[in-house]
Amino acid sequence: MRWLALLLLSAPAAAAPIVPQFTQGTMSSHTETTSKVTETIVSENYSTGFEYSASGVNITPDGPINPVSNTTVNGWTSLGERPNWSIVKPGEAFQFVESLKGPGLSNVTTIQRTTEITSVTDTVSSFSE
Repeated sequence: MRWLALLLLSAPAAAAPIVPQFTQGTMSSHTETTSKVTETIVSENYSTGFEYSASGVNITPDGPINPVSNTTVNGWTSLGERPNWSIVKPGEAFQFVESLKGPGLSNVTTIQRTTEITSVTDTVSSFSE
């Protein structure tokens, strides 16, 4: 019991301050971040009516080239009468091209691309006493 009282009455311990022993230094860090973006772009072109075209050499129409639209089917006006074509000088060379495009999807373009982005950050801190 005496020892316990003696221990309790002893002087408190004193702490010595800790002082760093360096005068200068540097600290550096290196960070890399990579991100990958994949995207798909789809473009659709629609035609909302009929397109009629005709061309050639040594040919002639029997009436106006622009056909008359006269019939409606499911909300779309269809192509009615178109001109009849004949050769101007029989026996000679001729060329004739006629085309008709109806309404609807006319073109689809799809682009797929991937982009990779890398970001690098280097930091250096220096200090001295």
